[in-house]
Amino acid sequence: MSNANPPPASLTDRIDTYADAMVRAAAGLILMPHGAQKLFGWFGGSGLAAAENSFQTKLGLPGWLAVAAGIVEFFGGLALALGLGTRVAAALIAAQMFFIVFAVHWSAGFFAQKGGFEYPLLWGVVALSYAIRGGGHCSLDAELKRRA
Repeated sequence: MSNANPPPASLTDRIDTYADAMVRAAAGLILMPHGAQKLFGWFGGSGLAAAENSFQTKLGLPGWLAVAAGIVEFFGGLALALGLGTRVAAALIAAQMFFIVFAVHWSAGFFAQKGGFEYPLLWGVVALSYAIRGGGHCSLDAELKRRA
């Protein structure tokens, strides 16, 4: 029987914990500018009044949905990126993305290059996965739980 130390963990074993957090953070951070365009007119967006008008005239949706979409995208994206209130934020994002798939993009087919639904479907599935399993070890949710 040997008392030797176990071999050092491989690089992939050492960074495995962070892989999920990278996807979660990227998903949230990629979503945030879309909300910022609607809410604040940042990143080339035209702001809330124009977003509300676009929802009404181009999409046939109530203008208040532009406000809701901007809030979910910006603040939900931030919460997802940080892993704070992950399940709730991700569930709201997933619901919004699936709504967008069917209400806005479905008629254009699958491919995003033609206005299709592949992009919101992908982000909806990613968000749904975090709604189901939470933010993971490297999240503010996990840190708050450890401190409780």
